Amino acid sequence: MTDWNPDAYAAFRGLRLRPALDLMAQIPDLPPGDVVDLGCGDGAAAAALRVRFGGRRLLGLDSSPAMLAKAQGYDARIEADIAAWQPRTPPALIFSNAALQWLGDHAALLPRLAGMLAPGGTLAVQMPRNHEAASHRLLHLTARALFPDDFPPDPPPPAVASPQDYWAILAPLGRLTIWESDYLQQLGPAETGHPVRRFTESTSMRPFLERLSPADGARFTNAYDAALETAYPRLADGGALFPFRRLFLILTRPL
Repeated sequence: MTDWNPDAYAAFRGLRLRPALDLMAQIPDLPPGDVVDLGCGDGAAAAALRVRFGGRRLLGLDSSPAMLAKAQGYDARIEADIAAWQPRTPPALIFSNAALQWLGDHAALLPRLAGMLAPGGTLAVQMPRNHEAASHRLLHLTARALFPDDFPPDPPPPAVASPQDYWAILAPLGRLTIWESDYLQQLGPAETGHPVRRFTESTSMRPFLERLSPADGARFTNAYDAALETAYPRLADGGALFPFRRLFLILTRPL
């Protein structure tokens, strides 16, 4: 895909940071070693990680040059593909907030990441699991209705599996905690379009827009906006309530 738009992503910085803080609060004591912010984006979690794990080397890793250029607060910024990355020394913590859903084959990826940890180290991951929500279903339905030759009849498989699936993958590797949280997000009014579309356009909409010409992308966006008006009615101020489910897992390796 084309590079990320840091400004569009940062428009909802507070809502996107809250799950990172909730994940961070549950991380146990760590052994000596680095802290890696995997898929760090524009560095939204850097300051909180610095406070929570002060005195450790903090590394920010992302595949997006545009995002890394905005990221501050790290001892080192690393441009790399998460799927191919190897740390120089075993980290005490691999922390990943809303990044691993963009990678496939979690049954191989997550054990691989866990295997990189220092003894007693922790893998802490948060991923959106909102594929059953109207916001995500309408992306496929709208694209299919407008461009049936460009999009398959069935929606793509969900990028994030069930908690039970991750339990089966990771429970043999250490002490594991998995939970889900539903965030009732209050979105403010948007200058143009529906507030939920403004939230999704920098993330879930990207794969759809990148398959369309600018003109077709504008048609798709307008139709998606219209569909969202019914699924997420406007509040009195022009904003909307946007429930959003996220999955959390914390795996601590044996000493």
